[in-house]
Amino acid sequence: MRRTIFLSMGLCAVLASSVSAYAQSNEEIVKRINHYGTFDHWTVREIKESGIIGGRTKYLYEFFGNPTDTIRYENKKTKAFKGPSDYVWRTNNVYANVAGVEKCSITDYPEKRGDGYCCRIEVHTEEIKVAGMINMEVVCQGVMLVGSLPEPIKDTKDPMSKPHYGIPFTGRPKALQFDYKAKVGCEVVKGTGFGKMKKMGYPDYPECCIILQKRWEDADGNIHALRVGTGIERITKNVDQWQNGHRLEVHYGDITGEPFYKDYMKILHGTPQDLWAVNSKGKNVKIIEEGWAGPNETPDTMIIKFIASYGEAFYGGVGNTLWIDNVKVIM
Repeated sequence: MRRTIFLSMGLCAVLASSVSAYAQSNEEIVKRINHYGTFDHWTVREIKESGIIGGRTKYLYEFFGNPTDTIRYENKKTKAFKGPSDYVWRTNNVYANVAGVEKCSITDYPEKRGDGYCCRIEVHTEEIKVAGMINMEVVCQGVMLVGSLPEPIKDTKDPMSKPHYGIPFTGRPKALQFDYKAKVGCEVVKGTGFGKMKKMGYPDYPECCIILQKRWEDADGNIHALRVGTGIERITKNVDQWQNGHRLEVHYGDITGEPFYKDYMKILHGTPQDLWAVNSKGKNVKIIEEGWAGPNETPDTMIIKFIASYGEAFYGGVGNTLWIDNVKVIM
């Protein structure tokens, strides 16, 4: 039976539930990641965009609940995302309210696979049109991550700072395992919403990632990190058939001298892929990844992400598609 759920909450409730979810043992965190990583249960958030940009009804998918669950809302103040307390994943399906204009972006979708579902992650363009005033087109990159993406999005400044990748974790996993197939190599298009779309002349590829860090905060509120463990892979060829049980191995310590090392595995500092987090003062800051930890170091943060485009915000291979299923952290 289709259920209608009315929610009333604010951003503080989101953060509180996140903290509660993360104050768990490593074993419990792995259990939660693996449970939701089957993608067999989805919830739909039904949101009507502002009339000034067309008033279309959009459906934002998140992989908890049941396939027929629908969340509807009573008013603007209730629309910010809230998942179950044990839900440590997040899609890039997001609700924005910029200067009172409500807009949604959807790049992650449930897709039927056998008797269950998988997650389809896309790069596509999104139009924003207001008759006689605005005619914008932007490139949207699909992302699925372990962490949070607080809502509503209130501005377009520093788009890479909106998702907060990573959760507290002190284990040392062996690998990230998942099933996948992919359509890749589409030409990168620049679409910032300002000016015409521009083809950039080079291909784009999805990226799968598990990173372990050890973080600390200095007296000025800056967050620093050392890279403890690395598992990063770019999918550079089309994969038409499902690859089941694919393993992305985690390598510990400095891997720059290893034969498998690629430039995209480098330390994230001063790159378009820099990560962000909220410090103890409640300020959103860029994480300064200082270098490589020793091979026996214990992490305190685990990052997992699947992204349909490895580049910076508003640049992407429009048409790139990554299908993911049965994600598991292997200890």
